[in-house]
Amino acid sequence: MREFVFALEYEPGTNPVADVLAAHPDTSIRSLSCHVTPDSLWRVDHATGSEEALAKLEAAYETADYFADCLVKDHCGAECETQVLDRSSDTLVVYTYWDRTEVCTSVPHVALEMLGEGLLFETYREGRRYRWRIVLSSDAPIHDFFDALGEEVGECAGMEVLRVTELDPDRSGFDVDPDKGLPDEQREALAAAVEYGYYETPRRIELGDLADNLDVPRSTLSYRLRRAEATLATTFVGEGESLEALAATGSNGSL
Repeated sequence: MREFVFALEYEPGTNPVADVLAAHPDTSIRSLSCHVTPDSLWRVDHATGSEEALAKLEAAYETADYFADCLVKDHCGAECETQVLDRSSDTLVVYTYWDRTEVCTSVPHVALEMLGEGLLFETYREGRRYRWRIVLSSDAPIHDFFDALGEEVGECAGMEVLRVTELDPDRSGFDVDPDKGLPDEQREALAAAVEYGYYETPRRIELGDLADNLDVPRSTLSYRLRRAEATLATTFVGEGESLEALAATGSNGSL
């Protein structure tokens, strides 16, 4: 088995959920489950953030022009069901289901068509970035899938391969070399955070100021640091927790 991890970066105005997340950098969404058949898709998402951000997210989920993960920019004519399963001041759990039409497509549907059945999906969203992790067979045609996905995504989002990793049952965690396993932008963000004192107690610099120094959006820097922190933490912990759970733990701690 292998894991294939990639990310979509949505352009402004192409995805209402991404637009809300971009406007509220401290808000994130992780999948609790994601399932697909040739004719339908259903999933449960767990969002955390401010009460204002979650209210806007709920409205984005319920808009008539949005269907969870559908890549068609125009109204595809699908029948969609959205239901809030849990709601608090800082938590939103949403169930979505839609029946596919002839024009509908999505990341899970392209994966099903190109990679076959038996896939496991895990997703994490922050800002305009939508990270996908797919567990699949070792001989699955990943490059064919990614090429096909690129044709469906078109110009509404950028695409980036983050890693392809063999899942070895004799090795706990991920085999990560901090100098080689992290993407360049994550390694540079981490190095700058250390240099400017972001990880010191008390901090010598806040995230927004660090983002200004690096000339990157605050949400982008936050994403890069969380991904770097999660990857490095998983190397040491290696007990099967998701990268998002580890990142969330770190963001609520002394860092």
